[in-house]
This record gives sequence, C-alpha cells and structure tokens, in this order.
Amino acid sequence: MAPQPSLRHEKDDRPWWLAVLVLIGLVLAVVIITNDIYTQVFRTVVNGAGITVFVTLVAFMLATVLGLGIALLGLANSIVLRQIARFYIEIIRGIPILVLLFYIAFVGAPGLVAVYNVIITPLVKSGVAEPILVRDLSLMWRAIIALMIGYSSFIAEIFRAGFQSVDIGQIEAAKSLGLSRYRRFRLVVFPQAIRVIFPPLSNDFVSMVKDSSLVSVLGVADITQMGKVYASGSFRFFETYSIVTYIYLILTIGLSLALRRIEKKMKQKPR
Repeated sequence: MAPQPSLRHEKDDRPWWLAVLVLIGLVLAVVIITNDIYTQVFRTVVNGAGITVFVTLVAFMLATVLGLGIALLGLANSIVLRQIARFYIEIIRGIPILVLLFYIAFVGAPGLVAVYNVIITPLVKSGVAEPILVRDLSLMWRAIIALMIGYSSFIAEIFRAGFQSVDIGQIEAAKSLGLSRYRRFRLVVFPQAIRVIFPPLSNDFVSMVKDSSLVSVLGVADITQMGKVYASGSFRFFETYSIVTYIYLILTIGLSLALRRIEKKMKQKPR
C-alpha cells in the first residue's frame, strides 16, 4: 500500500524553515555585535538568562515528580484516592497560571509560613528553632512553587494517558509471572509508557520556558524582567523587546530541536 500523501510529505520535507530561522538569527547576531545599542541591551537582558533557566529546570522537575504522584493516585484501586486526584487536576487546570502565581505568592506563601510556625511552636518554645517570616520565602521560590503546582496537573494527565496506553494483556502476563506491583510498573509499564509520555512532556517543558517569563510580574530578575527594567529606563522598547524575543527563540527552538532528536532516537530503539 502506498503511503498517505500527508505522511510522505512529512518524511520528505526539508527543514527549510530552520534554515531561514538560522539565517535570521545570524543576521541579528551580527547586528548585536556591530551595533552599540543592541550590544548594551543584549548584555543587560542576558543577565536574566540564568534565573530563567534555573526557575524552569527546578519548577519542571518538581512538577514532574508531583504530576507522577497525582497520576499514580488517579490510577489507584481506592476510589477515594482517585477522586482526590481528579479534584486536584480539575481545580488546578481551571486556574490561569498568572492568577495561580499571584495566589501562591500573596496568599499561599503567608498561609504556608503560618502553618509552618504553628507546627514548630514546641521547638520554638524550647529554643531549638526560630519562627520564619513571610519575607524569608523569596519571590523566586514562590514563583517556582506556583509553576510547579500549575504544570503538575497537566503532567499528571500526560502520565495517566501514557500508563493507560500499555496493553493490559502485558500487565496481566506480568501478574501471572508473580511480579509485584512495583516491579510490573518498573519493568513493564514505564518502559513502554515513556514512548507515549515523552513527546507531550517535552512540549510542556518548552511551554514552561515561555511561561517562566510570568515570574517577572513578581519582580524576579529573569530575562523579561531585565528587559522591562532596561526599557522603562532607556525608552528603547523596540530594541529591548526584540532582544528579549531573540533570546527566548534561541532557548525554545534549540530546546525543541534537541528534544525532537531524543524522541526520534527513542522511536528507533527496539521495544
């Protein structure tokens, strides 16, 4: 049977879009190097790249761990645990990331500090520990917690779909061999499910790189915040936000290409 046109075109297409982007990127790089204004803007804005990368990596790792836990709760035998997982997912998915960021930063953080201080009250009275203040929890970590919670609900659904994609017959065969639930998960379910999980999970990772720009509303010195501060002081909005866009495109497109290559290698491995 001849391959469908859409599939054939997808295989035969050359990445001309990438060649065009690389060309544009090189032209912009030359402009940044040769133009003093763009050079100054770039040097200022790029100082926030470390914060952007740190926030993204830490928040995504925590969100992945939390999302995996929520997904496993959703697949538990207990109906109570399944309902708790579903309640969490539906509530968190219904809240915009920006609203969640403000809520965690200015409502959740003070509440967390208050609960912590109540728990350690005996230690405080005995002189072993000291109570903490709300300002001791930095805005950057409040932003990380908000991104972790916001993305964990979507990641939980990715894990759930991946686990449920595994053929039930293979799980039953593993049971008949006497494998424990943990060993069935580690040896049978997860190795097959990761092929389904990885593509949407990598898409969420790239999305978090972009959504990390929202932490600038809390004054966290990421790429967007550094650009905002420079533009408000110099009134060079075109140059500044062109550089901000340029840096984000380098991060997201580079990351997308790397993850796509990993995905292709996973598909090439024998099952």
